[in-house]
Amino acid sequence: MTVWDDLVGQEKVSAQLTAAARDADALVTAAATDAPPPEASKMTHAWLFTGPPGSGRTQTARAFAAALQCVSPDRALGGAPGCGFCDGCHTALVGTHADVTTVAAVGTQILADDMRDTVRKSFTSPANGRWQVILVEDAERLNEKSANAVLKAVEEPAPRTVWLLCAPSIEDVLPTIRSRCRHLNLRTPAVDAVADMLVRREGIEPAVAAAAARATQGHVDRARRLATDPAARERRAAVLKLPLRIEDIGGCLRAAQELVDAAAEDAKQLAEERDGKETEELKAALGAAQGGRLPRGTAGVMKDLEDKQKRRRTRTQRDSLDLALTDLTAFYRDVLALQLGSRVAIANADAEETLDRLARDGSPESTLRRIEAIAACRDALDRNVAPLLAVEAMTMALRAG
Repeated sequence: MTVWDDLVGQEKVSAQLTAAARDADALVTAAATDAPPPEASKMTHAWLFTGPPGSGRTQTARAFAAALQCVSPDRALGGAPGCGFCDGCHTALVGTHADVTTVAAVGTQILADDMRDTVRKSFTSPANGRWQVILVEDAERLNEKSANAVLKAVEEPAPRTVWLLCAPSIEDVLPTIRSRCRHLNLRTPAVDAVADMLVRREGIEPAVAAAAARATQGHVDRARRLATDPAARERRAAVLKLPLRIEDIGGCLRAAQELVDAAAEDAKQLAEERDGKETEELKAALGAAQGGRLPRGTAGVMKDLEDKQKRRRTRTQRDSLDLALTDLTAFYRDVLALQLGSRVAIANADAEETLDRLARDGSPESTLRRIEAIAACRDALDRNVAPLLAVEAMTMALRAG
């Protein structure tokens, strides 16, 4: 199993990155022997991975990081970089490699404070790997100060440092940063390819895999979660019942409250274990005895961690809400397809009876207005409108049609 096996439908990009990783080997060898670098190298110091949700931007970047750190003995015999089995590949893929640093937005933005140590590390030589790799999962969430810090590091990188930036589109990244990166655009995988991956890699029953892939329209991570997590299927089923529960104002308000509460509960469950572990690890690092008091002067450090965890919980709740809104958009898209007699495949075949009912009772114009109301709710959440207020406004608009 190579590092490229999980990149569904990205064969062209995988081939480009494999060639770049081969040239990266030549650059390392040339530097070690004081030989001149190879001409026309496909390797560069900064990469920008873009693509729609579910296309696997972060997975592709991490696979490339693993290929750059690959230390398989087969490499000396001409084997392709990224074997997936060696220590370099394995630790890079699971996120424990000393020379692969991952940066993700804790809240709605990547703050300059979150980038400071990473930018400093980018100017150092690799500790034990072949390259110093900096992977920024949410480059579109860089604020002005953190983006300027990244720009400086990308403009004048260390000789063996590679920046891997991931964003939904090239327009989401500052022109000054993207102009210094090699751009790779990923596509949404085909539904059949995602279903085949679930059967082959996860051992999912073919019918369940096909239903999950169809429901998520080729979003690899969501399809995997829907196929393997019963709780995720229950949450999705509850969201798809929402259009039938908004026949009056009371129903709209109750549906909105339940949607927000479910997102908050998801965030709480994810945070409890992770936050507790982080807190205990930091206390131990600061020298606090088991169950004892913190050393003098460390309260500020603990407060910074609490603020970080609070921002992360807020983002997790909003991400959970956004996932529900994505499912709701797909539902009304199916309604519109039925109303227009389109041959587009129905994503929510398991709710066909409800889809038929809403298609008969409404018009294409009202369905489009409902889709616009969901989009407006997502925009409001991005602008930090209170979640309950934004979702209540949406459910009222869905009722009005």
